[in-house]
Amino acid sequence: MNEATANHSARTILFVCTGNTCRSPMAEVLFRLRGGSSLGWMAVSAGLAAAAGHPAAPESVEVMRELGPDLSPHRTRPLTADLVQRAAWIIAMTESQAREIEGRFPEAAGRVRTLGSFRVGGAADIPDPIGGSVDLYRRVRDLIDAAVSDLVLTLRETDTAADAERTPT
Repeated sequence: MNEATANHSARTILFVCTGNTCRSPMAEVLFRLRGGSSLGWMAVSAGLAAAAGHPAAPESVEVMRELGPDLSPHRTRPLTADLVQRAAWIIAMTESQAREIEGRFPEAAGRVRTLGSFRVGGAADIPDPIGGSVDLYRRVRDLIDAAVSDLVLTLRETDTAADAERTPT
């Protein structure tokens, strides 16, 4: 965590995509599955163009179930100023979404990143699978899973470095 995140809710990560039916809910659940919660971080998700209360895409539910988590209870939520204010990190699926978040919520500057930016050597966008085959959803899930795993590793390393700074020598 850096100075930009210090004034925001302790350890909340907000994953954002377009409709909050595919990518961001998969990232939210994968974050918990890959150990992010065990580090004391809470994950939530929202969509830039989401209406409240809709279920996750059936294909998202199906491909997540293959890994264990049940995405069927998920209900969509729109991105709000309150969610942005409470998030230490706001993780968008694409560079254009990151720019849109910063345009709508200038106070979020410094806390917005793309999920792909956590991958070694890459800041690639996570493609939107909406309307695609289950195989496409599976490939997108795997991209999200790899990036989320790298995000969790980054958080773990950041916590370890912060602990070392606090430990007297």
